[in-house]
Amino acid sequence: MPLSPSVKNTLALAAISLAALMFGLEISSVPVILPTLEKQLHGDLRDMQWVMNAYTLACTTVLMAAGTLADRYGRRRIFVISVIGFGLTSLLCGLAQSMPVLIAGRFAQGIAGGAMLTSQFAILSHQFRDGRERSRAFAVFGIVFGAGLGFGPIIGGAIIAVSSWQWVFLVHAPLAALTWALIALGAEESREPPSHRLDIAGLLSLSIAVLGLTYYITQAPEAGYGHPATLAVLIVALSSLIAFVIVERRHPHPMFDFGVFRIRAFSGAIMGSIGMNFSFWPLMIYLPIYFQSALGYDTVGAGLALLAYTLPTLAMPPLAERWSSRYGAARVIPLGLFAIGLGLVAMRYGSAMTDASWMTMLPGALLAGFGLGLTNSPVSNTTTGSVPASRTGMASGIDMSARLITLAINIALMGLILIAGIAAHLRSVYGAALGDTQLRALAARVAAGDLGALQSLRLPGDALAIAHDALIHGFGWVLWYGGLGVWVLAALSLAMFAPARAVADIAGAKAEACGQ
Repeated sequence: MPLSPSVKNTLALAAISLAALMFGLEISSVPVILPTLEKQLHGDLRDMQWVMNAYTLACTTVLMAAGTLADRYGRRRIFVISVIGFGLTSLLCGLAQSMPVLIAGRFAQGIAGGAMLTSQFAILSHQFRDGRERSRAFAVFGIVFGAGLGFGPIIGGAIIAVSSWQWVFLVHAPLAALTWALIALGAEESREPPSHRLDIAGLLSLSIAVLGLTYYITQAPEAGYGHPATLAVLIVALSSLIAFVIVERRHPHPMFDFGVFRIRAFSGAIMGSIGMNFSFWPLMIYLPIYFQSALGYDTVGAGLALLAYTLPTLAMPPLAERWSSRYGAARVIPLGLFAIGLGLVAMRYGSAMTDASWMTMLPGALLAGFGLGLTNSPVSNTTTGSVPASRTGMASGIDMSARLITLAINIALMGLILIAGIAAHLRSVYGAALGDTQLRALAARVAAGDLGALQSLRLPGDALAIAHDALIHGFGWVLWYGGLGVWVLAALSLAMFAPARAVADIAGAKAEACGQ
């Protein structure tokens, strides 16, 4: 007996929400286990950064191609393939016995995750056409995604407490199987077959640019900013970025259509994508180090402390959609970004208190999570809703590319700033007693949570206390960077939206879509 349209919509929404849950868990549960991975797989701070960045860079690499392929060959088909791939690569990560294998597995997992995420936005936009029904679907998606993000830290900590870190990855295999079954029953196929080929030149140039820039930021502090090899990587990255812009502007059917940025609503929402991933999500990599090394919490305690940072993302999507409908995304998105920045600044002062604890961090963490939850769903809805229907896959790809490129670069930048802040404090204490090379090496070890790094040097003073203070000092630098930076992006988003014109742009885009 054929399923009714309402039942199919319910099953499709359930499948997409389950995929969002997996993606959310993969973002927020893995940071909590990074200190454990460092010890059990014998990694360092750079390895910890690459465990996250291999995933985000792979997502970025495949996003635009997945959006184009979804538009051309079918959004449901690409989603099914990517879900199966996500389950298999999660098994690979869970079975890894070394950091290089885990990082390689994370890269493969990111390829599947990026394709999965791009196609699910396009399926939502196609299957839910009515404005109210569409907003409700995106709100449900946001709640489930928020559940993955919100409960990920405590789930990751609990898994380590009762089992092993491997199950943080292995749990996705059965979830992927269930997602595949639901999507097979409920999702409609949709495509916009173009007459052009995949933009290989654009895909490669963008991927090389992002990978090279991230590599330079991550490796240059140790190898030296002027080292010939690292400079060569930077030159290649910048050249590839310039090549990408040239290729996309000249290509008759680019995967990255710069023309959509003339739609002010789209540009303002993309600035929201960048703002969320400029500070909120990169900080997730470093908060567990602060809670475990600076405050002395165990893995479960750190996971519980992180709930205040992530749980507000669970409660906010319905309110965000309601406010967007009433006041417009042009106001809600910049407001959410401003709240994230205010939260990070409050966390900066809470972390610097002499009696610092999760309680002193609580107000800022809640405020930052509130801002993220207020921003995320309206951004997704606006980026896909402000462009013609035939380009929703491309718009979703640009949105997620903006998020993940920003995330990858800022994971690296925050690590650089953390090490710099720690080194500055150690320099203020020890002066010229430590050479530059030794100072950077010690700062990197402290940044990874090794507070005993100074003890073997037999320098004056309490080595553990000095390392502890240095970590807090560096962490303060990171919070200032994140808070002030996202305020700048909030102002840019507000300026780009230009509310009165954004409404007209959306109406014009929809009229254009109807005329095609």
